[in-house]
Amino acid sequence: MSPKITTELLRQLRQVMKSSRYAAEPIQAYIVPSGDAHQSEYIAPCDCRRAFISGFDGSAGTAIITEQKAAMWTDGRYFLQAAQQMDSNWTLMKMGLKDTPTQEDWLVSVLPEGSKVGVDPFIIPADQWKRMSKALKSAGHVLVPVKENLIDAIWMDRPQRPCKPLMTLDLSYTGIGWKEKIAALRAKMVERKVLWLVLTALDEVSWLFNLRGSDVEYNPVFFAYAVIGTDTIRLFISGDRMADPSTREHLLLDSSLEAEFKIQVEPYESVLTELQAICVGLSPKEKVWLSDKASYALTEAIPKAHRYLTPYTPICIAKAVKNAAETEGMRRAHIKDAVALCELFNWLEKEVPKGSVTEISAADKAEEFRSQQNDFVDLSFATISSTGPNGAIIHYKPVPETNRALSGNEIYLLDSGAQYKDGTTDVTRTMHFGTPSAYEKECFTYVLKGHIAVSAAIFPNGTKGHLLDSFARSALWDCGLDYLHGTGHGVGCFLNVHEGPCGISYKTFADEPLEAGMIVSDEPGYYEDESFGIRIENVVLVIPAKTKYNFSNRGSLTFEPLTLVPIQTKMISIPLLTQKECDWVNDYHRKCREVIGAELKSQGRYEALQWLIRETEPITKMH
Repeated sequence: MSPKITTELLRQLRQVMKSSRYAAEPIQAYIVPSGDAHQSEYIAPCDCRRAFISGFDGSAGTAIITEQKAAMWTDGRYFLQAAQQMDSNWTLMKMGLKDTPTQEDWLVSVLPEGSKVGVDPFIIPADQWKRMSKALKSAGHVLVPVKENLIDAIWMDRPQRPCKPLMTLDLSYTGIGWKEKIAALRAKMVERKVLWLVLTALDEVSWLFNLRGSDVEYNPVFFAYAVIGTDTIRLFISGDRMADPSTREHLLLDSSLEAEFKIQVEPYESVLTELQAICVGLSPKEKVWLSDKASYALTEAIPKAHRYLTPYTPICIAKAVKNAAETEGMRRAHIKDAVALCELFNWLEKEVPKGSVTEISAADKAEEFRSQQNDFVDLSFATISSTGPNGAIIHYKPVPETNRALSGNEIYLLDSGAQYKDGTTDVTRTMHFGTPSAYEKECFTYVLKGHIAVSAAIFPNGTKGHLLDSFARSALWDCGLDYLHGTGHGVGCFLNVHEGPCGISYKTFADEPLEAGMIVSDEPGYYEDESFGIRIENVVLVIPAKTKYNFSNRGSLTFEPLTLVPIQTKMISIPLLTQKECDWVNDYHRKCREVIGAELKSQGRYEALQWLIRETEPITKMH
């Protein structure tokens, strides 16, 4: 993969950094975060500014450009990819490694005295602004908001912001109507004594109004903000999307409604001025609730005395705990997904030996099988289809230049998922189409032991996910191995495949405690650079656990796998498993056989059914 040549772009950016057209005084450094004005992880093409300036297009990373240097901070999922995609103008800063400076420390070390550091105030989250501004100030520099985005100023063929039609979801999918959701939200506002709540995250707006869109690839969301008052609802959304009769009916726009449920539709761009107008009318003690991850621009629109900031909005937390209809939908989605994957793996076993299957054609085939399932809408992220050394690139996406043929001599890793109208899936399986080496089997088995340790864990109510992260690593750590990514993330219900506020990761201690009804992934891995990658991922549901005792009456939780796809037993070194772990594998495979077998049968997919039966044969420990 040849890196993007950025010399000319960087020259142009440095020109505009000096230009009085954009900032009152020249700026000595410019920060390009990877999000959009809604702090989204996955973004529309018009918001891919960091990828445009650097060539690196992973989902996480921050670029900083000074008069002489250009540096990129990203995490362990992307070290290899970023190194391949960026040219020699760039320095890669590997976050999480002990010798890597923070963005603030690096800026302080390279900037001349009394420098100005610019950033687009709509793109940077308020909590990040606060941290960075403080660090720069103490070193004699200043962080300044640059109203017009400087990347946009040099990006000549920047795509338009998408404005695609909306999809309405009825109660059979959502379980709760949007009016009930608003009423519950207002109850939370009363509890916290706030008059207004501002929603900036796209998935929160989608969830609240039971609407979905397709403005961002793989994420069924649309560009909008919402401002909820004690008796008003304002939805900021552009284009003529509100002219659609089914959307109007869903939101009751033409019905005579109680005033407090009447939705005022405003232009998307007017959110800042409207928010400022709301704040002008506030009396001294009245508060506006906002996530501290909302943009600095919107946060600043609310005078400090009126701000009520929390790490998560009440919608973020309500959305994470799935109701009965959402949980059922997620179960259905995972059954359909397993059917598609049984078809795929059966097909791969026949076709790979012929030498004609590549990473791209395998990914396309996976999409083809998924698209045959009921209520299929889209993929939930770009398929990670990687064989041999490409498997070590954690978020690898095959492109023609890197596309490898699958073979009987290499490990194949497939991490893929779909958006169905009733749920979102994300599953990884690692397999070998020939005979794996003893070392490959050993590594696979340590990863499996970690996967089982999390899946079978029993833990007290109120436990945060990061405490479970080391369960997944223990078997790897015993042998001096590890992996450089978190173990799990929250999963939306026909929403973003990555969602807060819960997860299983050593990287955050700000996650919310796990509670029954939350859905997360369990995905330990092991990666050997230039050789192979292994990851085993299920999506799991948090459920109450029955225990012998009940300390302090607080109750216990465990996980139930929603993903029901066989784990290749050929890759397991059975002597390394305990009897309990063997039992877990056999119980899991029995459930795959029963639930997915019945669905394969009812869909008339008999060849895939035979494959499933073969792959779910029990394993036994030789005594």
